[in-house]
Amino acid sequence: MEKRPLITVIFFLFFLSEIISANSSSQIKKIHFPLWAELDAYPELDEAQNLSANIYDYPISRIKKIAPLLIEGMVYGWEFSYTPQDNARNVKENLEITEIVPSDFFLQHITFSSVWLENERMNCWVTFERNESQIQYYNLWASIKNPVIHGRGYGKLSDGFDGIKNAAEESLKNAVREHFRAIIKNKPKQINGKVLIKEPPTLGIDAGKYVINLDFFLEYDKIVEYKVF
Repeated sequence: MEKRPLITVIFFLFFLSEIISANSSSQIKKIHFPLWAELDAYPELDEAQNLSANIYDYPISRIKKIAPLLIEGMVYGWEFSYTPQDNARNVKENLEITEIVPSDFFLQHITFSSVWLENERMNCWVTFERNESQIQYYNLWASIKNPVIHGRGYGKLSDGFDGIKNAAEESLKNAVREHFRAIIKNKPKQINGKVLIKEPPTLGIDAGKYVINLDFFLEYDKIVEYKVF
């Protein structure tokens, strides 16, 4: 096997790191990612019964709901309250999420471009430019060395938009659960904190369900322990 000169390898790695860094930096200023929605509503959804709707009304409305939800999570993040499952105390696992800024606020600031149809889906590029204060907010999250957690979540196709929303919530729940399971010995009563989506999400379909992968910066405010008497 031919060996490359060490200087060539070093240059290549440096060049690759510069590309990755530049792409990451560009996403901080201008969030830009592809998004899609099915052309036809799932038969059980109310939208499927609207025979007077334009052929593209359904995917357009879906994209205009999904994009603000994800952008809101990337720009200002979500507050959460997580309760781990505890069979001994008959406590069910639960996650409550609160928007810091309502996602509807972002719709008027999002640009949708380069629309194309493929595999019975409407695809487009979603773009949102952060202002200076939003850039500083992101940099603050990144500079404090908040841990980065990863989660994957699933949602039912038959739930439409709620299926994707549920998948995003499950992604956060799984990410929080796995992170704290590794660092907390005794199961807590409740964990309160905030997260900020670190990078553009990936959305797909797996085994007949929506699947979304999300990376979060994590900031936890309070861990409530069970009282011992």
